[in-house]
Amino acid sequence: MFWRIIKLVLFLAIVGFAGLSAYAYLADLSPEQKERTVPVTLNAN
Repeated sequence: MFWRIIKLVLFLAIVGFAGLSAYAYLADLSPEQKERTVPVTLNAN
């Protein structure tokens, strides 16, 4: 019984790692790009 639980945990870890890897590889994880202008005040004396 104990070995079945260990096998199940290892199987779920491998499947989870494979799923996470596939999602990271196939999904579009690039951030949305947009132009932003921010005024900057320089204190140059």
